[in-house]
Amino acid sequence: MDPEILEFDLGLGGGGSSGRDGDDDANIGLDVDEDMADSPAPSSILASNSNGGGFGTGGGEIYLPEGDLLDLEPYDGMEFESEEAAKAFYNSYARRVGFSTRVSSSRRSRRDGAIIQRQFVCAKEGFRNLNEKRTKDREIKRPRTITRVGCKASLSVKVQDSGKWVVSGFVREHNHELVPPDQVHCLRSHRQISGPAKTLIDTLQAAGMGPRRIMSALIKEYGGISKVGFTEVDCRNYMRNNRQRSLEGDIQLLLDYLRQMQAGNSNFFFAVQGDEDQALTSNVFWADPKSRMNYTYFGDTVTFDTTYRSNRYRLPFAPFTGVNHHGQPVLFGCAFLINESEASFVWLFKTWLMAMSGRPPVSITTDHDAVIRSAIMQVFPETRHRFCKWHIFKKCQEKLSQVFLKHPTFEADFHKCVNLPESIEEFVSCWLSLVDRYELRDHEWLQMMYNDRRHWIPVYLRDTFFAEMSITQRSDSMNSYFDGFVNASTNLNQFFKLYEKALESRNEKEVKADYDTMNTSPALKTPSPMEKQASELYTRKLFTRFQEELVGTLTFTASKSDDDDDVITYQVAKFGEDHKSYYVKFNVLEMKATCSCQMFEFSGLLCRHVLAVFRVTNVLTLPSHYILKRWTKNARSSVILEERSSDVYTNYLESHTVRYNTLRHETFKLVDEGSKSLDTCNVAIDALQQAAKRVALATKNEGRATLVNGRIRGDSARDASRANTTNHKMLCQPLSEDDMDKKIRELTNELDYASRKCEVYRSNLLSVLKDIEDHKLQLSIKVQNIKISMKDGL
Repeated sequence: MDPEILEFDLGLGGGGSSGRDGDDDANIGLDVDEDMADSPAPSSILASNSNGGGFGTGGGEIYLPEGDLLDLEPYDGMEFESEEAAKAFYNSYARRVGFSTRVSSSRRSRRDGAIIQRQFVCAKEGFRNLNEKRTKDREIKRPRTITRVGCKASLSVKVQDSGKWVVSGFVREHNHELVPPDQVHCLRSHRQISGPAKTLIDTLQAAGMGPRRIMSALIKEYGGISKVGFTEVDCRNYMRNNRQRSLEGDIQLLLDYLRQMQAGNSNFFFAVQGDEDQALTSNVFWADPKSRMNYTYFGDTVTFDTTYRSNRYRLPFAPFTGVNHHGQPVLFGCAFLINESEASFVWLFKTWLMAMSGRPPVSITTDHDAVIRSAIMQVFPETRHRFCKWHIFKKCQEKLSQVFLKHPTFEADFHKCVNLPESIEEFVSCWLSLVDRYELRDHEWLQMMYNDRRHWIPVYLRDTFFAEMSITQRSDSMNSYFDGFVNASTNLNQFFKLYEKALESRNEKEVKADYDTMNTSPALKTPSPMEKQASELYTRKLFTRFQEELVGTLTFTASKSDDDDDVITYQVAKFGEDHKSYYVKFNVLEMKATCSCQMFEFSGLLCRHVLAVFRVTNVLTLPSHYILKRWTKNARSSVILEERSSDVYTNYLESHTVRYNTLRHETFKLVDEGSKSLDTCNVAIDALQQAAKRVALATKNEGRATLVNGRIRGDSARDASRANTTNHKMLCQPLSEDDMDKKIRELTNELDYASRKCEVYRSNLLSVLKDIEDHKLQLSIKVQNIKISMKDGL
C-alpha cells in the first residue's frame, strides 16, 4: 500500500511567538515565560516500560497519549509535501497531546548543503547546558527555571528523491507529565497570534491601549484565555516588535523635519545622541528659536515631563516647559527618548542646557523617578529639584487602592496632611498621626515617599521660586502644554502638524493676554497708591492675584511683637483668628520684609501679611526689589527691571518713604520711653521742641537752594548770577538747534520732577488724612465706651 501523503496548513505549526525555533533560552531582549510542564495531566495515562528501565529520570515511568489520540499519531513511512508540513503536523499533534516541540538537529547534503534530514523533539528533550565557561564571566540577573528533563519523544523526517519528506523515526513516550487542554495554550510552540488577532491588537494599540487591556478584550472576544491561543507576554512582544518596525520608517520623518526646520532658521537647535546614523536607537532633542528666547525671560523655573505617551510607539515625548508673565505654560524644548536610562537623561539635560546658553534654572519639577533625580544631581547640582505632587497623588491611588476602598476619609486626610501644615514640625506630627491612624507605618511605598519628603512636600519647598501663585495649587505647566492636541493615537507623521498647531495656539493666547494687558485698565478696589502702581506694572492676571492679596489685608491686623533696632517683627493674623498667626520681619532702613509663609520666595508676589505690615508702617508703594520683571508687562523687553532704581521719581519716592518711616520709628521709640514718668516726659518734650526749631531752620535754609532735576545746586546767589549770565548770552546770540533741544529737555525734566513731587505730597496727604480718620474713629469708640459706662453706673 502506498504511503499516504498528508498536507497541513503551515499556519498551524511553527515555533513560538518569538518567531524562532530552538532552545527556550535563545530569546534575548524579549519578555518570555516557561512552558508549563509540571501540571497534572488528565489527558495522559501512566504505563510501564516493558524493559523495566524507563526513558527518563522518573523512576521507570513513561507517559503515553490516551484513547483516540493514538489514531492521530505519526508513523514510519508517513509522507509530507515539505519539511514545514511535517513540522506543522508534529506541532499540531503535540498540541492535542499536551507538550511543546522544537527543532533539534538536521543533516545537510555534502553535494549542495541542502537540509536532507530533520529531527523535531519534545521541548523537554536534553538538559540545560551548564558550561562554566559560558556563565562564570557574566552575572545572570534573571535565572530561568530548569525545563529540560531528558525526554526522548521525537519525530525524524528525511527528504526523498521525489522531493517529499517521509517519517524515518518516531518516539511516542515522554518521561514527564503532559499538559491538560486548558493549559496547552501556555506552551511556547502553541502560542500563535492569528491574523484576526493581530488585526485586533493593531487596532487597539493604535487607540492607545496597553497589553493588559488588549488581552482582556481578546479573552472576552474569543470566550476564554485558552481559546485566545497566546499569553499576555506574547501580546507584549508582538506590540514591541510592531513598534520597532514602524519606528524605523517614521523616525526618519522626525529627522527630516528637524533638518528642514534648521535649514530655514540657523537658531533652530536639534541634536541626536550618538551618530545620526544610529538615530533609530538614539534619543533626539530639539528647541526652536521661540523656545530658546522664552528661556531667557522665564527660565527661572522649569518642568520636565516624561508622562506623555503621545504616539502609538509609546515613546516618552518629553517637553521642557515653564510659566510666562501671564501664568501660561511656555515651551523650552522637546525630546523623544528611545530609552529612559540614566545615561539618556544625562545626555538630554546636558544637551538642553547647551541649547539654553548654559544657564541652569533655579528650580525644576519632574515626575517621581530615581533615575531622573540622579541625572539632575549630575547636570544641575545647584538647581532645586521637586517631584510633581499631583503625579504622586495619582500614584497614591494606585499604591493604596485598598486603603481608599476601606477608608473613604483617607484621601482627604492625606491631602490635608501634605498641603496644610505651616511648619516642618507640624507636617511630621501630622504624617505620623496619619500613618498610625490608618495602620500604614510599615507601608513600603508610603515610607519611601516620606524619605523623599524634601522633594515634594510644600512646606519643605517654600523657600525656592517655582512661579506658582500659592503653595498648594497645581502646576498648570505640568503635562498641559500639548493637552488637547496630541494623544495616545497620534503617530509621528501626525505629531508635527499637531505640535505646530499647539505652538500656534499657545502663541495666540499669549498675544491675546498681552493685548488685554496693554489696552485695558483693571478696576481698582482701593485708593491705595500701591494698587495703582501694581496695575501699571503687572500683567492683568498677576495684578488680579496681587489685588486679592492687597484687599485681603483689610481683614488682617498687624501688631508689633519684637523690636530689634533696625528689624521689627510683626505678628499678623486675620481678625478673630489670633491663634493662626504669621510673623513678618521688617527692616525699615532697607525696606525689606520677610514673612513666615514665604509666599514671595515661592511665587514672586508679596503676601497679604507683608502688605498688612506695609499698610501700618505707611509704605505707600512697592519697593523695586519686590517687583519681579518676569511678572510685569515688560517681561519680554530687553530693559532690566533693576534699572528702574535710577529713575528720579522712584529714587525720590523710596528715599522719602524710608526717611518718613525712620523718623516715625525713632519718634515712637522716644514717645515710649518719654511717657514712662513725668521727668522723662518733660525731657522728651524739650527735646522735641528743640528738634522742631532745628528742623524749621534747616527747612528755611533749604529753601534758598535751587533744585534742578532733583539735585541741590550750590549757593542760590551764585546760581542766580550764573543763570543771569547764561540768559544774557542766550539773548545776545541765537541758540543753536542742539542748545534748544537741550534747554527743552532740561525744562521738561524740571516739569516732570515737579509733577512727581506733587504726587508724593498728595500721597503723603492722603496718608495723613487716613491717620486722622483712624484717630477720629478711635476717639469715637472711646467716647461711646465712656457713655455706655456712665449709663451702666447710673
